[in-house]
Amino acid sequence: MKIIKVEFLIKKGPFATSSTFKNILDEITKAISTVTHPEGSGQFILNPTRQANGVVPIKKNFMQSLVGNDWRLEHRMSIASRLKPGPIDAVKKLSDGRYFSVEWETGNISSSHRALNKIAIGLLDGVLAGGILVLPSRTMYQYLTDRIGNYAEIEPYFPVWKNLQIKEGVLAVIEIEHDSLSTAVPTIRKGTDGRVLR
Repeated sequence: MKIIKVEFLIKKGPFATSSTFKNILDEITKAISTVTHPEGSGQFILNPTRQANGVVPIKKNFMQSLVGNDWRLEHRMSIASRLKPGPIDAVKKLSDGRYFSVEWETGNISSSHRALNKIAIGLLDGVLAGGILVLPSRTMYQYLTDRIGNYAEIEPYFPVWKNLQIKEGVLAVIEIEHDSLSTAVPTIRKGTDGRVLR
């Protein structure tokens, strides 16, 4: 799988330029590059049938790669605000006690907004040093589960997060896409996300 773009909505303070963050970003980008289909093909080839490919199995491969680098899955933040956000897909604990988070989108565009807001709350409360949301490109989107969140749909709202009054931290969105298309490969099965097939 390839990365089309890394868009920084917030990149401020010492952490954003630290070797710790550089290593974290390397781990995330390498985890994305290891996602393959079919398994063992060495690349991510997508069957170009509209709305036919699931997204949950793709996310699982990515998460397994992060676990190999000491990331924790499904972590729930303890924050000072009254809002009690759901668990974060994956976090890595930093030496100062804060965490860095990653969310891989498997829901609709509302879920993408919630994911970025969850990271923003963590930054504001000082629980997170940063976070990244991984989203499919608009080109990739058409072959995935109907109405899945995608980069093009969330991009017009980036000014909201860019204008947050945060002195230190990282908030970014990574746009991903298949390496190639082929009707010769099987569609990716749809996993379950709640009661919905994704």
